[in-house]
Amino acid sequence: MSKPEAGPAEPVRRMRRAERREQILDAATRAFARAGYAATGLDDIAAEAELTRAMLYRHFDSKAGLYRAVLDRACARLAEATGGDDYDDDAIPALLRAAGADPDGFRLLFRHAAREPDFRELIDTITDASREVARRNLARRIPAGPWLDWAANLVPAFTLEAVIAWLDAGRPDPEQAAARIAAAVHGVIAAAQPAAQPAGLPAGLSAREAS
Repeated sequence: MSKPEAGPAEPVRRMRRAERREQILDAATRAFARAGYAATGLDDIAAEAELTRAMLYRHFDSKAGLYRAVLDRACARLAEATGGDDYDDDAIPALLRAAGADPDGFRLLFRHAAREPDFRELIDTITDASREVARRNLARRIPAGPWLDWAANLVPAFTLEAVIAWLDAGRPDPEQAAARIAAAVHGVIAAAQPAAQPAGLPAGLSAREAS
C-alpha cells in the first residue's frame, strides 16, 4: 500500500522589515538593560534575537546606532504614555504604567544611559524638560526663590528614582504604588513651601524675637 503523498510544505513566514527591526530592538533592549552598553556586543544582541550578525547588520550598522534607536524608542513610548506636561493627579500613575509596560527601556533611559558619556545629552534633554515642567507647575504653590529651585530639581529626580526602585522591588502593590509615591512627592512640596507663622505673632517677627 503506497503512502499518501505529502502536501505542499508550509511556507516559512518571513518577517517584514519593520517587524524584524522591532524584534531586534526588543532583544537589544533586554541585552543592554542586563549588562550595560559597554559590556554588550552585537554578537550578544544577535544571540538574544536569535539572528545572525549579518542579519543584524542589515538593520543597524553599529552598536552605537542600535543603542540610540533603543533609547529613541523608549523616549517615544514614554512620551506617548505620559502625555501632557502637567503634574496632575494622573502624572505619577501614567509614569508607573509606562515603566511597567517597558521596564528595561525605562531603566536604560534613566539608569544606564545617564552613565554613558556618548548618550548623556539625550538624558540631559529629558531632565531639563522635566525640571522646566516642574518649575512651571510648582510655581503655583511655591514662591519664586531658592526653595522653588530646590523643589523643581528634586521632584522629577525623586519621582524617577522612586519608580525605578519600585521596579527593582518587584512592582509591589501596583494599585497603591502611585498613591505612595505621590505622598512622598507632596512631602517634598510641603517642605519647600513657606513655614507658617506661629499664631499670634506678626509677620516678620520670629518666636525668638518675641520672647
